[in-house]
Amino acid sequence: MAKTNTIDMTKGDPVKHLIVFAIPALIGNIFQQVYNLADTAIVGHYVGKDALAAVGACASITFLFFALCNGIGSGGGIIASQYYGAHDDDKVKNCIVNTGLIMLLVPALFGTVGFITAPLLLQILGTPAEIIAGSTLYVRYMCCGLVFVSIYNYLCSMLRALGDSRSPLYFLIMSTIVNLVLDVLFVKQFNMGIQGAALATVISQFISAISCGIYAVKKNPYFKLSKKDFVINREMSFKVIRLGVPMSLQFSLIAISSMAVQSIVNSYGTTTVAAFTSTNRIEQLIHQPYATLGAALSTFCGQNYGAKQNERVYEGYRKGMRLMVIMSMVMTFTMFFLGRAVCSLFVSDTEVIELGALGLRINSIFYMALGLIYVIRGVLTGVGDAFFALLNGIVEVIGRFTLPLLMTGYAGFGETGIWLSTGLVWVLSGVTAYMRYLKHKDIRMGRNFMTNFHMGIDPESFNGIFKGLRIRKA
Repeated sequence: MAKTNTIDMTKGDPVKHLIVFAIPALIGNIFQQVYNLADTAIVGHYVGKDALAAVGACASITFLFFALCNGIGSGGGIIASQYYGAHDDDKVKNCIVNTGLIMLLVPALFGTVGFITAPLLLQILGTPAEIIAGSTLYVRYMCCGLVFVSIYNYLCSMLRALGDSRSPLYFLIMSTIVNLVLDVLFVKQFNMGIQGAALATVISQFISAISCGIYAVKKNPYFKLSKKDFVINREMSFKVIRLGVPMSLQFSLIAISSMAVQSIVNSYGTTTVAAFTSTNRIEQLIHQPYATLGAALSTFCGQNYGAKQNERVYEGYRKGMRLMVIMSMVMTFTMFFLGRAVCSLFVSDTEVIELGALGLRINSIFYMALGLIYVIRGVLTGVGDAFFALLNGIVEVIGRFTLPLLMTGYAGFGETGIWLSTGLVWVLSGVTAYMRYLKHKDIRMGRNFMTNFHMGIDPESFNGIFKGLRIRKA
């Protein structure tokens, strides 16, 4: 099969593959964050502090429902990358079909649940009474657009699994421009407030999903599906779910823990909520270089794992760590010294800006630990270590439930303890990820013994929390 718009990462320089793959993905992820940044900046400047707080107070809830859906798509992408590395074109297509069917059902279910339970969830989080109506409205709009977000991320996962990180970028840029234009039109010109920002985001998500899908079908050879490809394969669906569900649980556990943090933030009042919202949006941008490096490593390791080239998996890990260290140094310097100027882009309230800038300085100290999480997650996800995703999510939940309480209350840091606890959670998760990686001795030693992509539990090696998945013959 012709490999148009795809990259075979089983050959050639790993660093070149990682950089060539990561740059378009990074640009795309940054543009995707512009959705949220546009809502934050435009709502904060043209509607006010309460509206900004309302959008931020529901961020953890919307992330929860996005996470539950997108983990399945990510799992399908890993399976597809492994079959692509093994040059099994029929199974790549079947994986695309079966993952797609799952991705139509899951967001419909969770979107409905989120729409109905939004007021209850916001009350549980202790959302201030003056902003709960606006937060409910925003959550419900996001739940209506959940299917579009899920379809787009599913398509991106599949295209990136085949080494194509450029195509999704073009449509994302287009839809981002639409989002910015509609934000200004609905919020500033039509005075639609939070409703206008939410509606602009949903329309933009719809455009990105539809345009990317049309392109994939027309241009990518693996999306040129025939009748024989549309087969519901229980074994394939099980593989996707087996890898995707732990990833969904990891993301959702992180979302639930973020909700716990949000409840503590809400207890400090509207100013702190607004400051946390602005820094949270900025931190989402900070995550993007690490996330794209992790995605590149996931595709690289997935393809080489499928091709039974374990020594290249290890080489990808080493080169990825070096790239991460360089990125961390640049971002730490930028946010530590320029945090106030960055915060002022999102809100004009002086008190909010000063508190947000302090939060950014605190978090910037821990960026290296954040990068470590993404590098190791990318490697282990690429080789199908589903247990790690769940383990890492559990560790982060424990940290986010306990450390904010310790830092804000018992340790006496007050509201600044919110940001300090975030950095300490990154350290805890990073150490856990590295300990998990150390258990994959065959990856670290570059051994070539894999016979297929099946990851299972070997009872003999499951003697502790960091022991678990070993490769076994089917």
